[in-house]
Amino acid sequence: MSRAILLKPARLFHLYSGVFLAPAMLFFAFTGFLQTFSFHETTKGSAYKPPAIFVELGQLHKKQTLVVPAAKMHAPDKPDAAANGKGHKPADAAPEAPAAPVKVHNLLPMKIFFGVAAVGLFLSTLTGLFMSYNYVRNKVAITATLLAGIVIPLLLSLF
Repeated sequence: MSRAILLKPARLFHLYSGVFLAPAMLFFAFTGFLQTFSFHETTKGSAYKPPAIFVELGQLHKKQTLVVPAAKMHAPDKPDAAANGKGHKPADAAPEAPAAPVKVHNLLPMKIFFGVAAVGLFLSTLTGLFMSYNYVRNKVAITATLLAGIVIPLLLSLF
């Protein structure tokens, strides 16, 4: 079998599957960027409050639902074990060794890399959509495929 015989079906599959999946790729690239830099949630010690749409989109990205669970209440500090009579240490017990300091790892370089990857995926997908309209004769089929890539996930979210 010659390569030319396989090339046309491969190109058509690539074209239509790419156009169909483009809305999902744009969504995941955008929400992945938001999550990489924690724009979808509050962080400890920060006054940042994310917009509700970012929270919902982050929830859809991670859990495939728009329902955001209620925030968990933080547990109060553990009461002293000696105060409730449990966990009393014998006098001859060895003292506890101090916990080893945890090495803080700098996450910024990886965050920047994944942020660049998300922007690249987003722009590459937009470029692919642009090319699909400019280099194909049947623009109606491309538009129908793109709309199906938008409508089908919306319908599936209703179940």
